[in-house]
Amino acid sequence: MKLLYDPRHNIAYLRLHEKTAQVETLHLSDEINVDIAPDGTVYGIELLNANQQLRSEDGGNLVVVNQALGQKREIPLE
Repeated sequence: MKLLYDPRHNIAYLRLHEKTAQVETLHLSDEINVDIAPDGTVYGIELLNANQQLRSEDGGNLVVVNQALGQKREIPLE
């Protein structure tokens, strides 16, 4: 999994899988698109107006939490 963020275009993409199949983009709202394969596999989630969505909470950091281990890591989105 990889989070790609482009502040120049204000777009973020959470890539869950490399695109190895033909995907369809579902437009869920003006700010969220989901790439999904015919078998139901979600390949990625695109966030438009990303700075508003990513920086509105957690002080502008990406927070990764491993609930099983009780670990938390914060990564600044600059």
